[in-house]
Amino acid sequence: MENEIVTKQTKLAILAVALLSFLGILVETSLNVTFPTLTEEFNVSLGTMQWATSGYLLMVTVVMSASGHLIKKFKAQYLFRIAVLFFITGTILCASAVSFPMLMTGRLLQAVSTGLSTPLMFQIILSLVPQSKMGVYMGIGSMVNSFAPALGPTYGGLFTSFLSWRAIFFIAIPIILVSIWLGGRNIQLEAVGTKQRFDWIGLVLLSWVFVSLSVAFANAGNNGFYSLSFFSLLAIFIVGIIALFVHYHFSEKKILNFSLLLRPIIGLRWLNFFILQFINIGISFVLPILAQDYLNTEPFIAGLILLPGSLLGAAIAPLAGRLYDRRGIFLPLTIANVSMFLGCWLFYFGTPILSISSMVLIYVFLRVGFNFGFGNTLSDASRQVTIEEKADINSLFNTFQQYAGSIGTSVLSAIISSVQLRQDAASGLLTAQGSQIDFVLLAILAGIGLLTVFISQRLKRRYTSMKSST
Repeated sequence: MENEIVTKQTKLAILAVALLSFLGILVETSLNVTFPTLTEEFNVSLGTMQWATSGYLLMVTVVMSASGHLIKKFKAQYLFRIAVLFFITGTILCASAVSFPMLMTGRLLQAVSTGLSTPLMFQIILSLVPQSKMGVYMGIGSMVNSFAPALGPTYGGLFTSFLSWRAIFFIAIPIILVSIWLGGRNIQLEAVGTKQRFDWIGLVLLSWVFVSLSVAFANAGNNGFYSLSFFSLLAIFIVGIIALFVHYHFSEKKILNFSLLLRPIIGLRWLNFFILQFINIGISFVLPILAQDYLNTEPFIAGLILLPGSLLGAAIAPLAGRLYDRRGIFLPLTIANVSMFLGCWLFYFGTPILSISSMVLIYVFLRVGFNFGFGNTLSDASRQVTIEEKADINSLFNTFQQYAGSIGTSVLSAIISSVQLRQDAASGLLTAQGSQIDFVLLAILAGIGLLTVFISQRLKRRYTSMKSST
């Protein structure tokens, strides 16, 4: 049927925005393996340097929270051009940075680009791809978000070991030029239109909540989890949550449509989506540091540990989408959460006898499972809403996808850094002990993710039974 065909123009439009989103996420995680180098070059601590990742993700989160409104108000081509401008400017700043503040400024500009391009990619898919092929194309879209974070350490380690960390940014420029050429010719999606005014107060309060929690954990990494500053920042976070709740209760303007989460299936899918990305970014942060500090590997080798799992996971993503199109959500989500659960426990119990090969094998197992569920959670949630609500759910899910990465990096980094504060053993051994605590936390979260799958399946059966009896 004609309306079931995905046109060449649509495919190239998706590719153009996907390249921009891919580069933003790739560069983000590329810096993880450069942290030992950059802390020395810029004379800052690991707790400070991790802001190059978590601060970046925080800015992405804030921009994505506004993307639902922006996508409705402006043409896709306009948003694409703005995203490209921010990325190129940020890339040049990072590549020529002579201080940490200069590097951080460039990272924040790049974050604005990623915050616009990632939801724009999914909006093009949700708007122009027929429902019968939605799973496959959402799988391709999720492949960008899942492959880039894991490939990043390999990419960053390669250039850091053989050229310079600055090459991470310079090499991205030619790919951006390809994206500009494709996007300028093929992105044609019009704005849906909205009469609603932008919720500036909501944006400020949401930023308050996101930033205060991340700063709290970053502070815990430098001063410990029992410090007064950590609990003070948690109190500020709680006040922000209360203020945000009051604002959403009384205001007609809403930066994110949180009411969608009150629908049980969507709320459960959102929680699972958040957990999967928390584990995904968390693991890609912890493993390279563990390999360098505990196994004394070079940055290039530390990055290569993630490459086989990244490649296999990327290959699985479209197949997982096709499995969802044919069999529904239960099987792929079960595979995803069981794999994450078992993989995290394998890392925990295997840490004392860990080797490069065992890290590679466990990570392959974990990553393949991850890609069975990540894109399909958003695909299934989008089927629960009207066409008018697709931009809202896209913005909501992608905002918290990025924040999952930001808070995941902050929390896991804080745990390792706080253990290192003890200084009662060799640095590598303390890193291993902190990593084991991280793995336990991630395993517990994976168990919660698996629980959401079974609860949602039971709710769906109950709804189907009630509908058939009426």
